[in-house]
Amino acid sequence: MTPDEARKLFRAGTVTPTSGWAAGYAQANLIAVPRDWAYDLLLFAQRNPQPCPVLDITDAGITSTPLAPDADLRTDLPSYRVWEYGEMVCELKDATRLWRSDLVAFLIGCSFTFEHALIRAGVPLRHVEQGRNVSMYITDRECRTAGRMRGPLVVSMRPVPADQVETARRISALMPDVHGAPVHVGDPGGLGIKDLATPDFGDAVDAAPGDVPVYWACGVTPQAALMASCPPFAITHSPGHMFVTDVPDDAYRVA
Repeated sequence: MTPDEARKLFRAGTVTPTSGWAAGYAQANLIAVPRDWAYDLLLFAQRNPQPCPVLDITDAGITSTPLAPDADLRTDLPSYRVWEYGEMVCELKDATRLWRSDLVAFLIGCSFTFEHALIRAGVPLRHVEQGRNVSMYITDRECRTAGRMRGPLVVSMRPVPADQVETARRISALMPDVHGAPVHVGDPGGLGIKDLATPDFGDAVDAAPGDVPVYWACGVTPQAALMASCPPFAITHSPGHMFVTDVPDDAYRVA
């Protein structure tokens, strides 16, 4: 499936996590904030580059991006969340009605982008095998504050066979614009996570015997920042329901 074919399905109403969709093409998180909050978010991303690697930023009111020139950011993701003062007020298949002319959209790198490389290297993806969204957790690590934006680091977790953890680390480290190397391996308590069976976002994923939990910085971190910082309005993707771009994965590989 091409990225354009995937986006057409989402535009027509298909709602699904996008891990494994349009293999070989980069995916991105979306967060759109009012123009008077855009500098705070930009500074937050600059100070916290591993969870918030910026791939593109639109001008206020613009709903297109060079990452996929024919796409519309209001319609071409499978699911959106609308936020008011730190509270999620609804989820939508189409954000056109609520998109405002003062919104500045940030497209932030997503770890789904390096999953195709993991599969090519023989690293299994349990959430894909089980037809589930990836597990995501709010940690006890605080991001660097930027103006009015503050909040904790969010991580995605993938169970990886112990003898393939180093392969997963090496492959993802070559792609820093889509979160890069893991931030933690093993004990969830090292990140303040109490129970892997109850993720804060996404689905619980069953580990196979011999698997080790591996944690990557996650582009849902800005949504945790919305919850902590309470801007009056924002639109984001629903966790795991990403913007599929036209950019090949390898464009974000540094070597």
